[in-house]
Amino acid sequence: MEKINHYKSIVELHEKSGFEPPKNPLLSLMTCKELMTYSVGEDRFTGDFYMIGLKKIKSGYVLYGKTKYDHNNGSAVFMKPRQIIEVRNVQFAEKGFVMFFHEDYLSGHPLNEQIKKYGYFEYEINEALHISPSEEVIMWELYEKIRREYDENSDEFSREIILSHIDSILKYSDRFYKRQFIDRSPNVSGSMVKKFLTVLDEYFKANKHIDDGLPSVNFMAGELAISPRYLSDILKQETGKTALEHVHIYLIKEAKNLLLSSESNVAGIAYDLGFESPSYFTRLFKKVVGVTPVQYKKEAVK
Repeated sequence: MEKINHYKSIVELHEKSGFEPPKNPLLSLMTCKELMTYSVGEDRFTGDFYMIGLKKIKSGYVLYGKTKYDHNNGSAVFMKPRQIIEVRNVQFAEKGFVMFFHEDYLSGHPLNEQIKKYGYFEYEINEALHISPSEEVIMWELYEKIRREYDENSDEFSREIILSHIDSILKYSDRFYKRQFIDRSPNVSGSMVKKFLTVLDEYFKANKHIDDGLPSVNFMAGELAISPRYLSDILKQETGKTALEHVHIYLIKEAKNLLLSSESNVAGIAYDLGFESPSYFTRLFKKVVGVTPVQYKKEAVK
C-alpha cells in the first residue's frame, strides 16, 4: 500500500519540499515564478492546512481526490485539510500563486466556521474554477494585498487584515463558481437534472434498491462521474434543490403511485422502495408531502 505522509505544519511541508521556511509558521505565500519546477511534499500527502492555488500547468500533474488536474486553462483550486494531495514535477505555463494556511490560523475568527460552508473545497480537481481574465485580475489584486501584509508588516492588525482578504477571495470564488455553473456547456450543465433522473430510473428499473437499498448521493455522483458536492451544487443552481432533495422527490412520487395503485400497506411499500424501515419512510413522506402516507391515501380516495 502506498505511503501517505501527513504534515502537521506548513514548516514541515516546506522542509520536505525544499522550499525556504515560511515567514509565518501558519501561513505560506509563493508565486509560481518563485517555485519554478517543483514537487510538493513526498509522494502522496495530507496536511492540517488549506490550500488556494491559481495556476496554469504546462507539464507534470496535480492529483487531488480521484482525478488528475491537467487543464490548459488558468484555474483556481481549493484544497481542505486532510485531503490527499499529490503534486509531481509541475511546470507552470505562466504566473500563478499558491497559498497555504493552517487551520489554526483561523482559530477564533468567524472565517473558521464560514470556510466550511464553501462547497468547492469538496470538489474534485477536475472541477476546478476556470476564471476569466477579469476575474483573474481580482484574484491577483487580493493576493498582492495579502503578500504586502505578509512581507512588510507584522503587528496586531496583520492577521485580521490577511484573513479579511482571504475571506474576499473565497467570496469572489463562490460568485465565480456560480457563473461557471451557468456558463458551462449544455452537455454538462442545464441537463444535469435530466441525467440525474435517468440514473435514478435505471437504478429502480434494475431493482437495485431491493438488494442495495436507496441510492446515495455518492452513488449518483459516481454514476455521473462528478463529485457529490459538485453534483448537489450544480443541481441547486439549476433547480433550487440539492441531489438528496431530488432523490427524496423521486421516492415520494413513486410512493404516491404505489399508495394509490397497490394493495400493499405502508410497511410493504416502504420495503418495496428500498427503505430500511417504515418509520423512516413515514417521516420522509410527511416532511415532503405534509401528511403521513396513511392520511394521503385516505384523502385521495374520498
